[in-house]
Amino acid sequence: QVQLVESGGGLVQPGGSLKLSCATSGFIFVLEPMAWYRQAPGKERELVASITGRLRTTYSGSVKGRFTISRDNDRKMVYLEMNSLKPEDTAVYYCRAESYVQIWGQGTQVTVSS
Repeated sequence: QVQLVESGGGLVQPGGSLKLSCATSGFIFVLEPMAWYRQAPGKERELVASITGRLRTTYSGSVKGRFTISRDNDRKMVYLEMNSLKPEDTAVYYCRAESYVQIWGQGTQVTVSS
């Protein structure tokens, strides 16, 4: 079955950086569009970035220029490199295989605070 395991979150000061990882299994990764979402307390889950199998990327306006999504098709991994982090980036971050919209991992907490 489809499994997604996020890691790499933590506490970071404003202006700092983190790199999130998502290990995947249970589907044909190389063909699958992948995405990162986040959910802040009291807010709906929102799309942060996506990447197709052909490496075409999209970003939300709030993270464009600061975050970079990438993938390793050999390792079946998706990454989110986050730079110039702001307190408003604080959220639980999830990756998702976009053909399996009901399946989520446990997420990884990112807290940006001084």
